[in-house]
This record gives sequence, C-alpha cells and structure tokens, in this order.
Amino acid sequence: MFEKVLFPTDFSEVSMHALRECIPQLFGVGAKKLYLVHIVDITATDIEAVELMKIDEEELNRIADEIRAKGIDVEPAVKIGIPSLEIAEIAQENNVDLVLVPSKGENILRQMLLGSTASNLVRATKKPVLLVKYEWDEEEEKIKCLSDCREIFKRPIVALDFSECSEKVLNVVKKFEELIEGITLIHVVDYGRAEELERNIENAKAKLGEFGKLFKAPVKNEVLTGIASRSILGIALAKDSSIIVMGKKGRSIIKDLLLGSTAERVVRDSKLPVLLVPCE
Repeated sequence: MFEKVLFPTDFSEVSMHALRECIPQLFGVGAKKLYLVHIVDITATDIEAVELMKIDEEELNRIADEIRAKGIDVEPAVKIGIPSLEIAEIAQENNVDLVLVPSKGENILRQMLLGSTASNLVRATKKPVLLVKYEWDEEEEKIKCLSDCREIFKRPIVALDFSECSEKVLNVVKKFEELIEGITLIHVVDYGRAEELERNIENAKAKLGEFGKLFKAPVKNEVLTGIASRSILGIALAKDSSIIVMGKKGRSIIKDLLLGSTAERVVRDSKLPVLLVPCE
C-alpha cells in the first residue's frame, strides 16, 4: 500500500470533505503517514504573505489535531510560494508514495491557463497523483465524493502503451496489490497501417499476457482499437472498475491544451478516480 501520503489543502469545502472522509478511509486500508500541506500562494494574495502564513499555520495545526484524533500520524507544513512547485518539492523531499488531490467538476487539467494547482501539480511532481472526483449533490445541497475511498484500489483498470512508462505504471500498481480483487489490463491499438492491424492486436495480446503474470489477483486483458481515451473509459465502465491507472507523459502545455493527451481526456471525462503515474 502507499504508506506515505501527501495531501495539499486549500481549506475549501471539497478539500475538507476529502480530508475528513477519504483520507481516514485510506489509512484504514494501509496508509501510515500523512503529510498535510498548505501553500500560501504568493501570486494570488494581496495580504502580507508572512502574516497570512501565521494565520494559515494556526488553522492547519487545528485541522491536523482533528485528524490525529482519528489515529492518523500527521505532519503539517505551511509554506509560501507557487503551490504546485512547493507541493512537488515537499513530495520529493519526503519521498512520499502518493499525492492525493480532490477534484471537482470537468476539465480539471484544462484549467491550466487559469492556474489550476491540480493540473500544474500533475506536471510538476515526480510522484504518482491520485485525483479523486467530487461533485455537487443538487438534492442534498452538499459536496459528495463519487467513490468510496475504501474501495478505490479493489478493481483497477490499467492502461499500458508498451513504452518504458508501462513498467513504471505496473510498479505503482504493485504497491497496492494486496488490495486488488481483480485487475483489467488494457492496450489500445491506435497505430500502424490497416494491413498491420491484426498482427498488432495479436502482439498486444501477447504482451498483456506477460504483464498479467506479475499479479496474484485474477487478470483480464483487453485489446481494443480506436481512440484510446474513449476505449479506456468505456471498458472501465463495462468492467465496473474502481480506478483508472495510467502514465502521464511530459508534453508542452500548449500541445496538451490544443490537442489533448489521452491522460487529459480521461481525467476530464472520468467520474472514477484516476491515478496518474509520471513517466519521466
């Protein structure tokens, strides 16, 4: 299991809901240490940063005490800077296993030009980032999580492109293998000439078969053709998957925004949690 988890909070309603509900559930299935982080954004505040930092430290320490009361080992930290860069640095310094970020609404990664911390963090950090989806419940008039965080890792669907990144993705999945009840490995053939399609499909099936031997839990392999993001989302729904796991390759911001990477499209359209594994 991911033993060291970093949770960045901005004190928003979504963030506090995740901290009070999802985080304790994760620690109930094996997490050991929580790094609770708040960054005073120097680009977005008119208040003297040092003064604001003192106020936020008091608030974060109060929240940390609340979480400790649930039996969780918490280390709070407040810093001043650019949130995504500071969070990525803290994650690296403490060698965390996972960064958990609650996300609400669509186009999470496309908010980049507006300075979305979540999207910039995905680019900046070299650690796996788990995006847990939230939405506003109109009937109950409150924020709700779209997943049970105790169940997140039970039925993963793992997208593999057979690049060097695939090994990194599989190594991350192995970290929560003891929680897996069944796993789906998927590869989408969206390359090659028409006359090569059948051969490419057979080769992909063989490769997935080899990868499947790495796991003790039951493995189902899926090789599809077409648009990768649609195929991944479709199979995730059909297989009643609990989380989508995939690699996130580094590309230019403009290229991602104009063309949209497979990861960006999956994050945008999925209601399931998405675990993004950095490939660099």
